[in-house]
Amino acid sequence: MVEPVTPSAPTYDVLGAGYREHRRPDERIARALREALGGARRVANVGAGAGSYEPADGDVIAVEPSRRMLGQRPPGSAPAVCGQAEDLPFADGSFDAAMAVLTMHHWRDWQRGLREMQRVARTVAILTWDPAHEGFWLVQRYFPDLLDHDRRIFPPLASLAAMLPQASVTCVPIPHDCSDGFLGAYWRRPQAYLDPGVRRAISSFAQVADVDARIDRLRRDLADGSWRRENARLGDLEALDLGYRLVVARPARR
Repeated sequence: MVEPVTPSAPTYDVLGAGYREHRRPDERIARALREALGGARRVANVGAGAGSYEPADGDVIAVEPSRRMLGQRPPGSAPAVCGQAEDLPFADGSFDAAMAVLTMHHWRDWQRGLREMQRVARTVAILTWDPAHEGFWLVQRYFPDLLDHDRRIFPPLASLAAMLPQASVTCVPIPHDCSDGFLGAYWRRPQAYLDPGVRRAISSFAQVADVDARIDRLRRDLADGSWRRENARLGDLEALDLGYRLVVARPARR
């Protein structure tokens, strides 16, 4: 059994470089999130980072613990407060919806943070990763310890379901040209992982050792054609299930 770990926070005061350049919201993922929010007007974006995926037509307030990430929010972004998911500075029922995009694994106490989301909002929408997923070629072949680490810090879907018993869970396939440069975004563009700037915008790389040596191995495999031979099937795919899931809990209809 893999023992969970508690990440130190705010992680992105150290790791938050380059997000504005490499973490641009992907419209296809944004569309899924908009549908999950169901037209909510008042939205809290918890663990908001630089503001990706915030609804442009709603009354949004962002909550983010890292001042470095807050500093990367573009001009015209929604108002933001420096705060923790585990202690949201809002009254009960302040929002129609609360959203959290690839952030729960960085919280000190995700259960408490989730209870806070449920306290302040009617609808809860979470984009996360399923730690039961097998991963993909980057973590399977080059960074298996990164896969082990992420399995420790991402909440199991069964645990989320226990706290959100009426929630729906939907697969979010990642397009081959995804513009949001999180860990799995470049599954069909392996050369991107050679770029230090790309890696700096992916927090997972800071959790493992010998990154340069393993990236050099990937570089050699790309140069001699072995990566392409081993992953030839990927060239025909437009999108791939990498384990990303959208978990949505809405109030029961009366």
